[in-house]
Amino acid sequence: MNRLISFITGRKTAWATIVVGFILAALALGPFRAATTETNPTNGLPSDSETALVNEAVKDLPGANSTAAVVVYKSDSTFTDSQLEWLQGTFNPIVQLPTGGVNEQFTEFSNAEVNGEPFVPPAIVSEDNTTAVVTIPLEKSDETEVVAERIKEIRATAQEGLPSGITTYVTGPEGFQADLVGVFAGADFTLLLFTVIVVAVLLIVTYRSPVLWIVPLLVVGTADGVAGQVGRNVATAFGIVPDGSVTGILSVLVFGAGTNYALLLIARYREELLRNEDRHVAMAAALRGAGPAIIASGSTVTLALLTLTLAELGGNRALGLVCATGIVIAMIAALVFLPASLVVFGRGLFWPFVPKLGAENKSLKGVWGKLGRGVAKRPVIISIVGFGILFALALGATGIKVGLSSTEQFRVKPEAVYGQEVLAEAFPAGATTPTIVIVNKDSADKAIAAAESVGGVASATEVSQNDSIARIDVILDGEPGSEEAYQSIKDLRTELATVDGADALVGGLDAEQLDVRTAYAHDQMIVIPLILLLVFGVLVFLLRALVAPILLLLTVVASFFAAQGAAWLLFTNVLGIPALDLSVFLFSFLFLVALGVDYNIFLVARAQEEAVHFGTKEGMIRALATTGGVITSAGILLAAVFAVLGVLPLIALYQIGIIVGIGVLLDTLLVRTVIVPALAFMTGDKFWWPRKKLTAPKFG
Repeated sequence: MNRLISFITGRKTAWATIVVGFILAALALGPFRAATTETNPTNGLPSDSETALVNEAVKDLPGANSTAAVVVYKSDSTFTDSQLEWLQGTFNPIVQLPTGGVNEQFTEFSNAEVNGEPFVPPAIVSEDNTTAVVTIPLEKSDETEVVAERIKEIRATAQEGLPSGITTYVTGPEGFQADLVGVFAGADFTLLLFTVIVVAVLLIVTYRSPVLWIVPLLVVGTADGVAGQVGRNVATAFGIVPDGSVTGILSVLVFGAGTNYALLLIARYREELLRNEDRHVAMAAALRGAGPAIIASGSTVTLALLTLTLAELGGNRALGLVCATGIVIAMIAALVFLPASLVVFGRGLFWPFVPKLGAENKSLKGVWGKLGRGVAKRPVIISIVGFGILFALALGATGIKVGLSSTEQFRVKPEAVYGQEVLAEAFPAGATTPTIVIVNKDSADKAIAAAESVGGVASATEVSQNDSIARIDVILDGEPGSEEAYQSIKDLRTELATVDGADALVGGLDAEQLDVRTAYAHDQMIVIPLILLLVFGVLVFLLRALVAPILLLLTVVASFFAAQGAAWLLFTNVLGIPALDLSVFLFSFLFLVALGVDYNIFLVARAQEEAVHFGTKEGMIRALATTGGVITSAGILLAAVFAVLGVLPLIALYQIGIIVGIGVLLDTLLVRTVIVPALAFMTGDKFWWPRKKLTAPKFG
């Protein structure tokens, strides 16, 4: 390891390290660039889930390659006679079909035929005469560009000849898919732009230098680009295609973690420049000092992310693989290419606050050192107050609700959501997204009767069959993705299971979302305990102690629940968000525990190093004094970077960004600065138990 450090920081070899990094980045961004990722998020249910079995069975039925767009017409009051004629046309007794209605506008898109001619069913008008709906049968396409362009044309067609007093919306399965593609279009660039701006501004404020910030930003930015390509290739090797939400979180993690590692290394490098005239020697010392904390931090996040590979949902496995790859690349960038890039410049890189050889390290007498000595005087009272604040915030999570309907999952409502809401006011809410029931053909009638007996079911109709199975479309009264709809699915599955010989399977959008909820509950039961065990293991390995890791893990978990409570109060009382998305608890726990413990690692690893020479109490004070500024800057930066997730369109990412941002600030400003030092002062040398003789962690 010492040879590697010498190579990275050497006078003649630092440039060679940079060249190697440039070549590797060029290869990742060039010849080995990953294939383009599809933009819309997917659920990735396992193949043996009931929903997946239904989707597979439907492929063998007539019309299996069909989907639908739904055009909704809403009157300002009630439809007039002329408006109704425009909507429905007039009945033609010769062909026994209406002619001249708006449905004829959409025949060019239709996948259905009558007498060899394209056909769209006539408009259906609600009982209150305020809403009409036209369902357009379409050929299913897996190409997002085809779906988006087709819906764009249908929306333009729907506006043609529209009478005054009527508003139209295009919704349904195709409308939602097109809008999901639309809101993610360009999202990666927007997220990257905002992230770079936030990181650049905070680095300039932190370093107070017009040039120093450029080096870490370029290194971390390059690492992000490389991580995006390598992460996709790794996922592809395991048969997983990451979606737009995964790649968005990847950038946030790489920029956040990579910049944190850079801040820690550069702060230690500045300290060593006060002691060493040769900047190459100073950087080598900085690497040996900060290296263990960076490796432990990165390993914690990487291992926590890899626990997601045990998840049921393909989307969770994709996130784990891609983001774990990104964190490893961020670590390599911080420990190899950043030191080489910094050391090729002289001390002038820090201008105008250039560290001078032999100058006093003012941090020891600064505000953080004073805070440490203040906490040391009354550690018991301060720890009680600190935990009291966390407990009070955690109480805000009482009554927390999980699960958003399909119309609540967008931060800004697209047209498909408005259309669904209008439709739900006048028709059964599930009219555009029927629940699909697959039964053995001979049991279809009994299954229909059983389905219609279930509360919350508006209707059940057989729509197709083959030699062995039949498809029954069930319309629910509950809004798609609502608790009412989920309960209807549960009741439907229970009732149909009593029909002898039916072998009923229940699928469709609501059933799929219910299965996703069940899968998330399964993933949480597996992943969360594993994360805690792995984080504890890394802390034990780093500190060679048991008491300190237990206390550190306790503080991080407490800050997580405090962040959940604070965020829930914000969501319900300020932002008007009624529930958490299914993914939020698992992902926010993962990011907060794995990333939050980083700051404890940065502090306690330095405290252990100082305690070797000054004892536990003075060592913790000196550690807080020397790392306080940089860790606070790192925490604020990470919180700001996660807040950038708010520019993405999905409520889930918006909520994760807010919860993690609050949690990181609590970890940085309360847990690490007050509670952890207080616990160390209370336990004294037992903080390092069972170790009796301390030695500083080494890297090299």
